[in-house]
Amino acid sequence: MSVTHEVTNQAPPLAGHDPIAGDAALAEACVRHADAATLDSLKALGALAGSEQAQEWGRLANENPPRLRTHDRYGHRVDEVEFHPVWHDLMRTAFEHGLAGAPWTSPEPHAHVRRAVGYLGWTQAEMGHACPVTMTYAVVPALRRAPELAARYEPGLTATAYEFGLAAPAGKRGLVAGMGMTEKQGGSDVRANASRAVPQADGSYALTGHKWFTSAPMSDLFLVLAQLDEGVSCFLVPRVLPDGTRNVFRLQRLKDKLGDRSNASSEVEFDRTTGWLVGEPGRGVPTIIEMVNMTRLDCVLGSAATVRAALTQAIHHTRHRRAFGALLADQPLMQNVLADLAVESEAATALAIRLAAAVDAGEQDFLRLAGAAAKFWVCKRTPTVVAEALEVLGGNGYVEESGLPRLYRQAPLNSVWEGSGNVIALDVLRALGRSSASLAAVRAELDLAGGADPRFDAAVNRLTTELADPEALPLRARRIAGLLALCLQGSLLLRFAPPTVADAFCATRLGGDGGAVLGTLPAGTAVTGIVERSSVSAA
Repeated sequence: MSVTHEVTNQAPPLAGHDPIAGDAALAEACVRHADAATLDSLKALGALAGSEQAQEWGRLANENPPRLRTHDRYGHRVDEVEFHPVWHDLMRTAFEHGLAGAPWTSPEPHAHVRRAVGYLGWTQAEMGHACPVTMTYAVVPALRRAPELAARYEPGLTATAYEFGLAAPAGKRGLVAGMGMTEKQGGSDVRANASRAVPQADGSYALTGHKWFTSAPMSDLFLVLAQLDEGVSCFLVPRVLPDGTRNVFRLQRLKDKLGDRSNASSEVEFDRTTGWLVGEPGRGVPTIIEMVNMTRLDCVLGSAATVRAALTQAIHHTRHRRAFGALLADQPLMQNVLADLAVESEAATALAIRLAAAVDAGEQDFLRLAGAAAKFWVCKRTPTVVAEALEVLGGNGYVEESGLPRLYRQAPLNSVWEGSGNVIALDVLRALGRSSASLAAVRAELDLAGGADPRFDAAVNRLTTELADPEALPLRARRIAGLLALCLQGSLLLRFAPPTVADAFCATRLGGDGGAVLGTLPAGTAVTGIVERSSVSAA
């Protein structure tokens, strides 16, 4: 057998790093908003997240997507979804490490920050399973609008146990939650929903209709919107009723999605399906918004995780790949690209963990506005960042084995989830218009960095000018949402990031000295130091 060539100049597999404690920006944010003990409590999760085993779980979960079984061998409807075994490994890890509903009943003062830091690090291994993890986390505050239901189901939703399979919720060690909002005719306009609910003698309701996009249909409980005479209302719908019988929850098909392939997303039909009212009749949208606000936090966290995972891959590749006589990582133009990616990642991370800290502190006014702006901007930036990181690897980044194509397909998801760009930008305007307290809370955050950099001050002044001109405000909603998020990121970086990172951010994102593409940092930027800071260390 002849040997045609020897393979050289290839990056080794990326494994053995710690995407939590080994990421300076994330670790510092954890200590800043919590403490060193909180960071230390995530040590085992960080080691697993950067391991070869977790990466293999992520690969297998996406190469072996869930399968729908509508009927059993005898023709009876079962409406079940089968997953590859590694899906359950991913889910079990997330739940056991407190990334689902556990923070809501934790006695720790920084439980939501701990959970956010762990979520941002762990989901870099695989993002699809984060959807049911997020919904289980997000459902708790909404369910508390129905105290009797919360008392019954909250212990399971806040448990750190994962138990797959359809069974009566009261008998399970841990519960998983989902939601059913959108319908074919309305999408984000949930007030156009046609599903109806009819009150029953026992206090429950019979729901009839359909849902166009219901993720994680094997969850135990769902918040579902349906019409009453009073208007759109919110209902808790279990897959299995308290007496152990199956609720009517007909899975029509699983979605064939761009990304997020490891997670099952489905179309569901209800036919006198049993549910219980959550909140007041006709107030379903405000009720489920309690859940949506928390899913928005995870949209930001998940996008920051996707950006960070792509950056890590790019830096690793350039430190082992040579071209034109030198390592890619030592070449000035590549350093510019990597540093620009690193600035974007640190800004996203800082803002995401600040939002989680606001949950711990009960800063609802701040969250209402800052969360919407961050969801718009960070999620919107993610596809651009991942595409640039993919290009760092060149052709190697375009093949599945590198992992970058999966990140690239995943990148637009969080911008679409629970309201795409226009919906969220308009929601920023609603938050500005309805609550002067929200604007005051955000302004107070911006004021903390006032005077630290003239480019930041000028950007805040531009924001003030934009808000002072109410004419055709909806036309400028994206402009306002993006500028607001950038100002929040600038405030955080100026106060907490190294001066080199804050200076590069202010010059390019706020001062206008940046191009339409990444990798255009101005001359004099300390690119080497920025890249070095963004290199993850070993577990």
